[in-house]
Amino acid sequence: MAEVVTNAKLINHQNRLDYDRAKEKQEFENTKAGVKGLVDSGMVKIPKFFIHPPESQPKDSHSSIACLQIPVIDLEGLNGELQGEIVDKIRRASEEWGFFQIVNHGIPAEVLDEMIRGIRSFHEQPAEAKRALYTFDSERNVRYHSNGYVRESQEGEWKDTLSCSFHNDELDLEELPMLCRHIMVEYVKCMRLLKDTLAKLLSQALNLNPDYLNNIECMRTQGVVGNYYPPCPEPHLTFGTSKHSDPAFLTILLQDHIGGLQVLYEDQWVNVPPVRGALVINIGDLLQLITNDMFKSVEHRALSGHIGPRISVATFFYPNMREPKTYGPIKELLSENNLPFYKDILVPEYIALYSSKRLEGKSGLPYFKL
Repeated sequence: MAEVVTNAKLINHQNRLDYDRAKEKQEFENTKAGVKGLVDSGMVKIPKFFIHPPESQPKDSHSSIACLQIPVIDLEGLNGELQGEIVDKIRRASEEWGFFQIVNHGIPAEVLDEMIRGIRSFHEQPAEAKRALYTFDSERNVRYHSNGYVRESQEGEWKDTLSCSFHNDELDLEELPMLCRHIMVEYVKCMRLLKDTLAKLLSQALNLNPDYLNNIECMRTQGVVGNYYPPCPEPHLTFGTSKHSDPAFLTILLQDHIGGLQVLYEDQWVNVPPVRGALVINIGDLLQLITNDMFKSVEHRALSGHIGPRISVATFFYPNMREPKTYGPIKELLSENNLPFYKDILVPEYIALYSSKRLEGKSGLPYFKL
């Protein structure tokens, strides 16, 4: 009986594939209205190219083992008696989870709330007001798109995205959408300060000079991504964001109250419940590389849901991409008992591999193993 059910699923999935996928995807892109445009049209069945294979569909993914929860680290007392305890918690979280949430980080709640409102306001404009920014051209500093990072062989993701690239902290303000311009500028200033604090804490967690990571300028350039996940009529068939690891050094994520983020921990998907005023921190592939696997970059994903829209804002940190230099395992961490696992690489080389069809969102670190 189980074999019959499995065969039926395979047949149904094959039926979904027996159509002109490229044509359907192109027709969707031509609207330049994103996933929100589909929802606004009143559709009740999602397009076929959004449907994931039966074996990878979310199913009961909203359930999570209650005893597993990513660490929530309170930064209050950072420069006092609790400094050592905070560093130790960050070390353990970075080694075991690759993810943690921070509270009492110093960024005012009104800035976080206004950033959520700003991203939501941008995405909820009429479609014609956003079309001029709709592009997949990565050379554009500010762009609006849907499924912009999805490879041709991948299923679609139920989200729309506003991407802003701050090269070495520089961006022409006139390029930013008016509805979120001022809060974006304020938010980026806050992210820079928080990044400096986190870089010091992570350096200390590695038993290095507190200024080590800031001095090697591995987190100089920022990419701010404002995601909009509309309610989905068939959330059991698709994802808001498919599983992936981040190719950056570090990511700071702001999420609203709805939830949907999940982290892969010991082969189990664990919910990351929203905590009021908290920010989610995750280690990127490149930080795993330079720490010689001491810190872990792990796969994560975002579920789609009937409730929404859900808003999240991810800030990714990279080095200066216009003046690339090589990065490899930190020499101070190596010894006869801890030989380097990776060769030195250029960051653009890693990004190019990560973005290629070969990886489909998976970490590219195995390709650079010695």
